[in-house]
Order: sequence, then C-alpha cells, then structure tokens
Amino acid sequence: MKIGLLLEGGAMRGLYTVGALDVLMKNNIKVDGIVGVSAGALFGLNYKSKQPGRALRYNLKYCQEKKYMGWYSFFTTGNIMNKEFCFDKLINELDPVDYDTFNNSEEDFWAVVTNMESGKPEYIKIDNLRDINQMEALRASGSMPFVSKPVDINGKKYLDGGTADSIPIDKIMEMGFDKIIVILTRPQGYRKEEGNQQLAKIKYRKYPNLINTIRERYKVYNNQVDKVEALEKKGKVFVIRPSRKVDIKRIEKNKERIQEMYDLGVSDTEEKMEQLNNYLNS
Repeated sequence: MKIGLLLEGGAMRGLYTVGALDVLMKNNIKVDGIVGVSAGALFGLNYKSKQPGRALRYNLKYCQEKKYMGWYSFFTTGNIMNKEFCFDKLINELDPVDYDTFNNSEEDFWAVVTNMESGKPEYIKIDNLRDINQMEALRASGSMPFVSKPVDINGKKYLDGGTADSIPIDKIMEMGFDKIIVILTRPQGYRKEEGNQQLAKIKYRKYPNLINTIRERYKVYNNQVDKVEALEKKGKVFVIRPSRKVDIKRIEKNKERIQEMYDLGVSDTEEKMEQLNNYLNS
C-alpha cells in the first residue's frame, strides 16, 4: 500500500502542519510520497529529514530576528524571507537540516512552484538538498508574490506554489497512492474571497498568464477545498485541519501565537490518531 501526504501552505499558519507532522513522526506514521506547497514544503522537509521539533525551535528562536523574515528583510533585500539567513545560515549553521537523512530517506518529495511565464504549477522533485537548483526550488515554493523576488531556475522564473496550486489534490491523486493524508491550515468551512487585482496588474504586467492565475486563485482554491471535503466524506482521503481559528499573522513575531498554532496541530492530530490508523489499515 502506498501512502501520500499533501501539505498546504499558509506562511506561519504552517506551524500547524509542523505540529501535525511531529505527531505523525512520534507515532511512526510512514508515507511513500509528500507533495508540499510553500510553507508546506519548507516545513515538510523536516518530516523527510526526520527532525521533529526543528521547525518550531528555530521559529521561536529567530522569529524576532530582523534578518530572518519581515519588512526589514523586504526593504533591504527585496525578499520578505531573507535568502542568506533562511537558506544558508539557518539550515547550515544555526539549526542545520540533516542533509544525509533527507537525501537517503525513502519518501519521494515534491515542492510545488508557480511558473511566472505560464502561470501554471510545476512539481519539482527534491531528493538532494545539496543540489543548488533543488534548494532554489524549495525557496521558490515559499516565495510569496508581491513581497519576494522571482527565483530563477535554469532560466525560468518562479514564485510561490500556492499561487497556482494551493491544494494540489488532483496532482497527488494522479500519482497513484492508495491512501492520502491531507493537512490543511484553515478550519472547516473556510473559503477565499476575491481580492483586489490592481496590484497584480501593475507588479506583474509583463506576465499576463500569472496575472490571470492570481485573479482566478480564489475560485481554484475554493473548488479544491470542495473536492477535498467531498473525498473526505467518501473516505477517499483523511484530512487533518485546524479545529479552530488562530489569529496568527503570515509573518508572525509573537512567540505565544507561534506556539499556539503548533500546539493546535499537535492536539488535533493526537485526537485523530485512532481514526487515522483505522483509515490507513482499512
């Protein structure tokens, strides 16, 4: 039996996913493939590298560090997430990723990115964190529109995967998994509303397909949530989602909010462990 794991993004709402993944690791839940979007990819890599607690630890320690992420980084580098700090110093020195374990782990891992020219999602397999292009793909997956520079990979420009495919339920179902675990970062019933499109028209005027993707994003997202909920009712997928709303900012500096989001992921997943085991063994 092949098990797939789908991880929605959501910036610091992704601390919910961190808590959920730590519980899955504690309970020795093994999967065969992971599809991560944005924060789902950046935090989800710790599942493959077998490092429970790491993402919570460094977010609590560095959330108030101006060189980590925030407006200081944006106005000094053009990226809300500081490239040098997040994708070099942090992962190599301050709280290192276990590269060897990640690279040797059996789970397949895909990061979702958005191609700026086509406006379409791409799914880049990440199996070697020492590969510069693969690390750049991870960075691209979490490069939020408007507050991040495009990430260039082999001459193509990419941004946050959530722009084109926030919840890639169709993609993961195409991959042939027998069971699929979906971790969302919004509570039951949440739907997106149409946003102001003027900024996209100005910022990305050279990328008409991307503008269209941004314009249609709320519709695509809501359709994906509808599909996940329908599949959940039929027992086709198992969904872990926040049982309540946490007022956490996309770039959160409050340590108590970060801990609260993580703790909710832990408690919700612990409460669902018996149901999850029944689903996986049915």
